Amino acid sequence: MTQHHFHLTANWPGKRNDIGEIQSGNLSTQVSIPKEMDGPGIGTNPDEMLLGAAATCYIITLAAMLERSGISHEGLELESTAIVDVTNGIFTYEKIIHRPTIVLIDEKDMIKTKRLVIKAEETCMISKALRGNVVIELEADISIIK
Repeated sequence: MTQHHFHLTANWPGKRNDIGEIQSGNLSTQVSIPKEMDGPGIGTNPDEMLLGAAATCYIITLAAMLERSGISHEGLELESTAIVDVTNGIFTYEKIIHRPTIVLIDEKDMIKTKRLVIKAEETCMISKALRGNVVIELEADISIIK
């Protein structure tokens, strides 16, 4: 069994609306509570980072599956949205919606690509970690190059 270890260091000055810093490998940024949640909105925040982890894991997994399947494409882009519900002062990371856009070179790859769009979400390690806690939806736009 192979295990990969990732490490992060954080520095937080102390109060709710302060601005902290995190470092992990190539990631080095300021963090704070977002403006939408009455924070200073400096740097990134846990909500954006969770969305970023889910989105990058998904698109990398999808790209690898397309490559392994020999599916040629002209473009692969992703837009993702997170929905955080606030009810009675309780914040719940409710849903992530991935909207991949794939431009295929050959129409014969359409059916297989549709299956891989779903399989990538099912096998991405971040999606698996979130399963049962955060709903993940897919709204794919797959077309053929003209």
